[in-house]
Amino acid sequence: MSRFDTVVVVDWSGAASPSPARPAKDAIWIGIARDTGTEAQYHRTRHAATEALADLFQTEIAAGRRVLAGFDFPFAYPRGFARALTGTDDPLALWAELAARISDGPDNANNRLDAAAAINRLFPGTGPFWGNGLGRDIADLPRTKAGYASPFADRRRCDTTPGAQPVWKLAGAGSVGSQALLGIPRLQSLRVRFGADISVRPFETQDTAVTLVELFPSLIAGTVADLAEEAEIKDRAQVRVLASALRALEPGKLDALSREGDVVEGWILGLGHAALLEQAARRACAPLLPPRLRDDCFAMPQGVAWVPVDEALARLRAALHPVTGVEQLRTAEAMGRILAEPVMARRSNPPLPNSAVDGYGFAFAATGAGVNRLPLLAGRAAAGQPYDGPVPQGHALRILTGATLPQGVDTVVLEEDTATDGALVAFDGPVRARANTRRAGEDVAEGTQALPAGHRLRAPDLALLSALGLSHLPVRSRLRVGVLSTGDEIVPDPADSALPHQIWDANRPMLLALAAGWHCAPVDLGHVRDDRALIRDRLDEAAGQVDVILTSGGASAGDEDHVSALLRAQGTLSSWRIALKPGRPLALALWQGVPVFGLPGNPVAALVCALVFARPALSLLAGAGWVEPVGFTVPAGFSKSKKPGRREYLRARLTAQGTAEVFGSEGSGRISGLSWADGLVELPDAALDVTPGTPVRYIPYSAFGI
Repeated sequence: MSRFDTVVVVDWSGAASPSPARPAKDAIWIGIARDTGTEAQYHRTRHAATEALADLFQTEIAAGRRVLAGFDFPFAYPRGFARALTGTDDPLALWAELAARISDGPDNANNRLDAAAAINRLFPGTGPFWGNGLGRDIADLPRTKAGYASPFADRRRCDTTPGAQPVWKLAGAGSVGSQALLGIPRLQSLRVRFGADISVRPFETQDTAVTLVELFPSLIAGTVADLAEEAEIKDRAQVRVLASALRALEPGKLDALSREGDVVEGWILGLGHAALLEQAARRACAPLLPPRLRDDCFAMPQGVAWVPVDEALARLRAALHPVTGVEQLRTAEAMGRILAEPVMARRSNPPLPNSAVDGYGFAFAATGAGVNRLPLLAGRAAAGQPYDGPVPQGHALRILTGATLPQGVDTVVLEEDTATDGALVAFDGPVRARANTRRAGEDVAEGTQALPAGHRLRAPDLALLSALGLSHLPVRSRLRVGVLSTGDEIVPDPADSALPHQIWDANRPMLLALAAGWHCAPVDLGHVRDDRALIRDRLDEAAGQVDVILTSGGASAGDEDHVSALLRAQGTLSSWRIALKPGRPLALALWQGVPVFGLPGNPVAALVCALVFARPALSLLAGAGWVEPVGFTVPAGFSKSKKPGRREYLRARLTAQGTAEVFGSEGSGRISGLSWADGLVELPDAALDVTPGTPVRYIPYSAFGI
């Protein structure tokens, strides 16, 4: 049996208008399960959902992956209906017939009830379709089932499962009839678009790139409820859990289930196998874990000793991938969050043509060279106060900035360029057509991408998305960054007394502040003394709480480096010796699938390694992609003879003259130099003699996100 690489589960809608912009129930939800995890998409219209599915199918086909796509509406009708309407029992002939009868616009406006009434008129009795929830009566379509008679069976054989509704029902709770009348034509359009690459089970049995099947999420309703996330919309939970469950089934089993059933009346995938689906759902979704890194992702090739900075960064970038989940968040609360999906404009900005200035609006065709004098209409157009009525050609209207252009106005002349006596407005011509106006959508057009996935949201982005009517956004959950200090010499709280041989913890508050400044969720894992059992317990606890762990010190190979010993014995550890000053050692490991960055214990080296290595790595893990600091070249305000072999970072700040001066000591114990500086000077791996005026690369702290 063939394997399905991607499973798609669609919760369809028979709505007659677009669903709310904010994700809601009784709309269209699409769950997509791959080997990398499961996502849920929300679509406001059937047209948007169909186009999204077409794009998905095209992408998967191009990549050589097979897709199983399930929909929660009937694919066929009780025996005899297809033959009576089309002359054949072939359900796919009925699909083509329904597609020819149904009109379904991009805004969900449709003729399903009138089409059903037209079909009813072909048969004796008052059916087979029933249910009309509109304010108007429709001849030959009963409002309810009371007193209705049909020449066909009420249900298909598979519709006897608890909770299933008759396919003839077009109104009221569970009106799957409307969903089928509006869903089948959409699927027929996909069949026409993809041709031999798509098939429908159980009516067709050939293996194709895309296979369509009928689903009934209520088969595992109890399990879906158990596995729903907190405050998760039921429809979203259904598509997410069921897609995950089907993807978790053995490949041969899933293919076999899809071939079961009646080739005339259709079949519900998984009917009679609810227990199997429930087991798969719990296996796939409980607990729902983010993607983990490979156990050997940090391994260095044998024989590698000193690693140049650029090579270390490239290896780190290749080893990582996003590990954060996805959630819906109010746009106003999304500052600093990362978009999990591209976001599309709900409405054009501006939504209608409008004036860019205060002035007078008119039709360009009524103007010419020389002095133009146009009679003024009474009233005006202002922002939020449109002019009610058209402006006749040859007349002008007072118009203010932001006002919608009334019918008949395509050009505006600036107020300062006019003279008026209240009855006429005069200005010099010729004027430019459409001068001082804004086109509808000239900023962003409806349905186009406003921002891409992976974009970290800033205040200007919130302004843009709010202007486009986007109240909620699919964003990545904050990367949870745990910070752990170890060592008997460390006193964790400066409020406590420290003996002469002890030091107060400087790294933990510094690293927690860095994580917060990078829009992560900092998690203080506290301080643990040099006891392997205690450190192991703290790491075990942290693995269930955070997405990544930062430690400082204890990651070398000395007798008291218990973190290193633990990671080597019970985790996976790679000690990277970076050709870098300061901060030569960098320990990279996994503890129960959670990445651990072992930074040097010296605060100066810890900060440099955090800025150079941890910052881009955390950005990638969070879903924002790899980030690199932007530096610029300035004249040196210092002298230094640098040896070859290591890249060096000097604590530096810019002078009033625009030169870079460096801290008076390169000693890695001089923490005051970090506070004195406002950035770093980066000296290359090669030898370099620096004298005042030598061009050097200066990277401000702000380029590192601090």
